[in-house]
Amino acid sequence: MSDGMTIALVGIGGYGNTYVNTLLDAPNQADFRLAGVVDPSPHLCRRLAELEARRVPVYPSMEKLYAEQRPELVIISTPLQLHAPHTSHALSRGSHVLCEKPLCVTPDQADQMKHARDAAGKVVSIGYQWSFSQAIGDLKADILAGRFGRPKRLRALVLWPRDEVYYGRNRWAGAKTDSAGNLVLDSPVNNACAHYLHNLLYLTGKQVDRSAQPATLTAELYRAHPIQNYDTAALRGTTADGMEVIFIVSHATPVRRGPVFSCEFERGVVEFTDAGQTVTATFADGTRRNYGSPNDNRDRKIWLTMQAIRERTPTPCGIEAAEPHTRCTWAAQQSCPEITTFDDALICIEGPAGARKTWVEGLGEALERCYDEGKLPSELGVPWARSARNVTVA
Repeated sequence: MSDGMTIALVGIGGYGNTYVNTLLDAPNQADFRLAGVVDPSPHLCRRLAELEARRVPVYPSMEKLYAEQRPELVIISTPLQLHAPHTSHALSRGSHVLCEKPLCVTPDQADQMKHARDAAGKVVSIGYQWSFSQAIGDLKADILAGRFGRPKRLRALVLWPRDEVYYGRNRWAGAKTDSAGNLVLDSPVNNACAHYLHNLLYLTGKQVDRSAQPATLTAELYRAHPIQNYDTAALRGTTADGMEVIFIVSHATPVRRGPVFSCEFERGVVEFTDAGQTVTATFADGTRRNYGSPNDNRDRKIWLTMQAIRERTPTPCGIEAAEPHTRCTWAAQQSCPEITTFDDALICIEGPAGARKTWVEGLGEALERCYDEGKLPSELGVPWARSARNVTVA
């Protein structure tokens, strides 16, 4: 093992397996040392035996970890309702933090995380990997340099069907609160598809490490799966600069599409499509630029966070960059406190027991129209749609 930066992983099951794979297989082993992992259920890690063979200590809690050592960097990949307390705990013990997305559940938690970071004087990165990618970094540099002019309208569409396995993978999937009563607000906007709403805001932030600030939001929220929260959402909002943002997402369509996005500026349009899988800009003068794929080198969030720690420079995506997304997800729940359940006659359930897929007839086509036309479902006149109130995003 290396004598480089000491790293601990908090959460090695679920998405935490991705971080385990990255660190165990990294070619730059001399740059870091995996000092320990934390998980109350370590058997959910697919490479636990290898961790143990490498004599990486396995701890049941962060308290047990910090009783024995002080890792320089802690990577947190725990349930989203634990992001704020786990990040604050690591900071209070002197560690820098890379916390997986989303930032947290509520705006108050975001404020708490900022206070904890500032008190500790440490780096906190939030794991929206597109924000650490070369493609998005190059595009944002051109936007900040004024090459595109003023942003006018940003749209994204993500239709990712999910089945019983997805919603049964833990106790809080699709929940508003967990068994202890803690707010969770798990949803496609706040979890699986959070990257793509965040990306719209991040691209149009006025600094490299900032995102655009939402000002108003209307959110129509729907569900087909038997969950507490929503599995389908149509959001339309404005930023403090008057830019329109439209985000359409669902886990209840029969066919997968996306992510796709379109960013309209005064002097050009930027698009990411299913077909190309790269970010392409078309300028008003007819010239084009391909920025590449934001999905390349998804582990850059680790290495750029380590670089920010060593060089004492800002991380590309920290708390301030991720916070506008959290404020949007919070405002969405306030805009539509009563979630509309699709009528049973529209819901289709198919597949073997335990892995059944739930989808809504005609939903995919309606949501694609919302994306194409810049409208909410209630504005299309579809019979199942219900309007929501416009709220101020504090």
